[in-house]
Order: sequence, then structure tokens, then C-alpha cells
Amino acid sequence: MALYDRLMECRDESYRDFQVKLVPNIPPETVLGVRTPQLRAIAKDLFESANRDVFLNALPHQYYEENLIHFFVLALIRDFDACVQGVESFLPYVDCWPVSDQATPKAFRKNHQKLFPYIKKWIASDHVYTARFGLRMLMNEFLDADFQEAYLALAASKNGEDYYLQMMLAWYFATALAKRYDETIPYFESRCLNEWVHRKAIQKALESFRVSNEHKEYLKTLR
Repeated sequence: MALYDRLMECRDESYRDFQVKLVPNIPPETVLGVRTPQLRAIAKDLFESANRDVFLNALPHQYYEENLIHFFVLALIRDFDACVQGVESFLPYVDCWPVSDQATPKAFRKNHQKLFPYIKKWIASDHVYTARFGLRMLMNEFLDADFQEAYLALAASKNGEDYYLQMMLAWYFATALAKRYDETIPYFESRCLNEWVHRKAIQKALESFRVSNEHKEYLKTLR
């Protein structure tokens, strides 16, 4: 069965209406309305099929769900070099936050030394969703064992007025407050972040179960 036919078979009109509201910056006619578990199943089948490379090279895609499937397929590639090359080729075509945020390639987790130069380049990009993806990878991969304080400065140096970029920065710093509070709190005490990002990150930290009550009380004084 062709990919489009399989997507149409899984289509849910009520879910489509919900998705259209979540991604108002893309044309509604490009959204079919297929739920994530079904997309992941389709991606797994496509990854194992002879048509995988044909699909990955057929850019740009027509439908929102095809873009999600594309990233899900890339996330299954175990070889780091092949995976990151595929990500690099695809990022310019990412046009909304759900596609940017859905997939985390498994190959990245064991190759942090090779990954970081790419993250640095992605964050520097003028393309909103490339920068957002880079910030999300910095958050997902470098706030635990491989953390360095310089990574906070890298995120803080990113400027841009786009809502989806600023929301990702707030998400990054709220997560940093949960995982690396002592190193992160000076960024709020000095108010060196964009005011909107500063306030939104504190809001997210106050809503987080991972931030202690003591830290939350202090963060309230910095709003």
C-alpha cells in the first residue's frame, strides 16, 4: 500500500481539527489527522522497507504527517554519521514545532562528542526550527552527565523574536533549573535573558515537579 493511502486509511477528522489548531502556521490542507502511534508504526515499517531512501530523498513532502514520519525514520538510524547527515538534509524543510520536537535520534545518545559541533551550528541557524531543534538536543543530551556550564551560555546567547524559538529557550532554562539549579540560577539573578524568556522559564519551573519548593519560593522573587 502506498504511503498516502495508508495515511488516509488511518485518518481521523476530529483529530485533524485538533492538530490544525496546534500548528496554525502551516496550511490546514497539509494536515491529514493521523495519530502519533500510527505514524510511528508506519515509520518503522518504512524504515525496514526498500523504499526508505526513496522517501527520505523525496523532499519537500506535501503533508505534515510525512514530515513527522521522516523524522521518526531518521531517529531509527543507528549509525551516527548516516543519521546526522539525514537530519542535516531534512532540517531546512521543518516548518513547525511538532515536527521539530517529536524525534530524538538514538544514535545521538552515544556520540555526544561528535554531536556537539552540529548542535552549536544548528543553534546558530537563522531558520527557526533548525535553531529550536538544536536547543532541544542541547537540553535533552547535555544537561546530565555531559553537562558543561558553557552550554548555558550558548543557549543564552541565542537571540530571536519568534514565539516558537523563545518558547524553546524558556523550556531549556526551566529544565536547566530542574537539573542544574546552582549553575543556572545566576542567569535569572542577573536577568540576562530576554524578559519574556525569563518570565516564561520561571513559570515553567514553578509548574515543574522536579524543582524543589525552596527553589520555587526563591524563583518567585525573581519574576
